Amino acid sequence: METAARPVCRRSLLLPLVFLISTVTALELGDELMEYVREEFGNEAYSRLENWENLHRLASRAPVKRQLTLVNRFFNRARFVNDIEHWGVEDYWATPVELLTTNAGDCEDFSIAKYLTLKSMGVPDDQLRIVYVKALELNQAHMVLAWYPQPDADPLILDNLINEIKPASQRQDLEPVYSFNGEGLWLNRSGGDQERIGEAEKLEHWQDVNRRLIDALR
Repeated sequence: METAARPVCRRSLLLPLVFLISTVTALELGDELMEYVREEFGNEAYSRLENWENLHRLASRAPVKRQLTLVNRFFNRARFVNDIEHWGVEDYWATPVELLTTNAGDCEDFSIAKYLTLKSMGVPDDQLRIVYVKALELNQAHMVLAWYPQPDADPLILDNLINEIKPASQRQDLEPVYSFNGEGLWLNRSGGDQERIGEAEKLEHWQDVNRRLIDALR
């Protein structure tokens, strides 16, 4: 996967403004944020945020499977960069605007951006799960987004490794470990069973992302 270094200072530049995306049903980027991004990161970064707003506006009324395809491909255009190179820390979960402004992120950032964007388009939270998996071929931890049309369905997997969206049963290269959304946290067991083990607030990095999103809306 392609990697590219990013200056650590960009994190400190972005954090004061954070991001005006509602964790409920709306996506709103304020003029102050947009002008800040243009001044600090240039016209290409500004255009990526405009394209995100356009995607939201045009796809909000589309069938869910069409939304999945559009959102998956949109964010997969960003470069994969690990957190040490990109942010200068071992593990940092970025918000969607951080991903788009710097045009780079890792698997957590891709999955979070897709989750929040689809949720803002009206896809119910109980149909979406961010899934921590082991990528068997890469022999490393990985994260994807799953969409469940029904609670017991074979979910569709949105992955930054490939643009094609496949059912989980066809992704034998991924071994689920746990999953979460805005409503809960589940542990995957052998045989495909899932056990709810509490609230997603148990995940420190997920708390941090949501705290930054909420602070931006105050």
